[in-house]
Amino acid sequence: SWVCYQGRYYRSLRVIGTGVTQSRIQRRQSVISSWVEISYMSTSQLQQTMAILRISLAEIGNKERQLESMINQFRTQLRRLPRQVVYGQTGLDASLSSMGEIEERLVDSTSTLRRLRVIKKSTLDELAALESVKQVSEARRSLADLKRAIRTSPDDPETISEVRRLELFITEHSKMAEMAITERFQEPSIDS
Repeated sequence: SWVCYQGRYYRSLRVIGTGVTQSRIQRRQSVISSWVEISYMSTSQLQQTMAILRISLAEIGNKERQLESMINQFRTQLRRLPRQVVYGQTGLDASLSSMGEIEERLVDSTSTLRRLRVIKKSTLDELAALESVKQVSEARRSLADLKRAIRTSPDDPETISEVRRLELFITEHSKMAEMAITERFQEPSIDS
């Protein structure tokens, strides 16, 4: 995982536990101290990580569709079994036993789907954060090129305007990436 803190990107070395007794300041210091400073994630590393996340999302989507299909199948079976008892196609004891098994499977599948969606949200958040990092990195490269161009023609209003726009973009998106990445380490509030 990568995080932007004060305009620099850091890579996680360990997973941070969020103890209930830990204060916000201690958590923030804990998050910050767990990162190793790097200048920037290389474009190929970033693209590779994003590709891995997209593959994971495809796998998650496939599993999600499978679970939804299973859940629908279990619900259909639960609707049909009572009719089979009424019309004498199945015995009462066998139907009750089958319904109990189907309900267990339905509960398990529903819980698995809920957990899968938590993983999917986390993956999507991580991908969005990396997208922001990528955009900031590209903007910084463009800014460096424009600043070199300003040296040759310092009075070009278009270049100066573009430099200001890129600097603003970098500032805003760096803050957005930092918030997206660090909010995962904050304890959920009691209200939620």
